[in-house]
Amino acid sequence: MDHGDAVLRWHKSSYSDTAPTQCVEAAEAAGRILVRDSKRVPGPQVTLSADSWRQFLTLGAR
Repeated sequence: MDHGDAVLRWHKSSYSDTAPTQCVEAAEAAGRILVRDSKRVPGPQVTLSADSWRQFLTLGAR
């Protein structure tokens, strides 16, 4: 996915398993949140609105 000249800063949760097999990464681009599998960096990404991302995190924290 092309995000223009933006350099994306990907972040992993501090709660991520130490094994490299169970992690997603997220980055912000133009007010949207991009999510990818840390094992497949060049693979597909999911794009969410900031509100959808907050809802996802709220549900995941339960």
